[in-house]
Amino acid sequence: MIHQTSIISPNAKISNDVEIGPYCVIDSEVEIGSKTKLHSNVSIKGNTKIGKNNEIFPFVSIGTPPQDLKYKGEKNSIIIGDNNKLREYVNINPGTSQGGTITKIGNNNLLMVYCHVAHDCNLGDNIVLANNVQVGGHVTIENNAIVGGSCAIHQFSRIGSLAMIGGMTGVLSDVIPYGLSLGNRNNLVGLNLIGLRRAKISNEDIKILQKFYDIVFCNPNFRSNIENLNAEIKENKYVKIIIDFVNSDKKRPISLPENIK
Repeated sequence: MIHQTSIISPNAKISNDVEIGPYCVIDSEVEIGSKTKLHSNVSIKGNTKIGKNNEIFPFVSIGTPPQDLKYKGEKNSIIIGDNNKLREYVNINPGTSQGGTITKIGNNNLLMVYCHVAHDCNLGDNIVLANNVQVGGHVTIENNAIVGGSCAIHQFSRIGSLAMIGGMTGVLSDVIPYGLSLGNRNNLVGLNLIGLRRAKISNEDIKILQKFYDIVFCNPNFRSNIENLNAEIKENKYVKIIIDFVNSDKKRPISLPENIK
């Protein structure tokens, strides 16, 4: 069902069972998958592909040009997966040539009111961005992460899987998988134990992760501390995920506990 007040390019590729409410505007290169619902006053521009079963609430804006002075009109795109909820006034920008030209959002995510996802970001699956989260360019947020309300995430930052960011935190450094981070400028304050338990990670694995955390982040020499871990800890599959995260990217520093900086 498409409301008669909406303006939709005849070249847009829209599945027959998509529901489009009043006063929506959809450009020619847009693709929208089956059973997606646009409530009203939604603007979707540019080369934007949206998957199945998404729900997009009033005044969401997707696909307008990146807010980056280096952007010179190059071809770019947004890819959004399935089963996402984009609440009122969410804004998502496409990529730039400096970041691969694509902004990606996976599946089963909830972006609450006034969230902004900037150019060249890569968001995984099952992520929650609470109200007014501002995600800078080139940011990666891995699966199952939760970001509290009114957080600002610095460009090129990474937030690991199952990490939790406290509300009103300024994220200037990478947050390890399973980490709990908060503060005016984010500090690591422990593991996201509640998230680990909700993910049904075993008590034995959680104990090993806690040993890893206590040993590695007891002083600023965390990289050396990782090298000196015993095999029981170092070979744990969840510990390996954190080690791979620490070693895979050096654009931003790793978030550390405040008392060891």
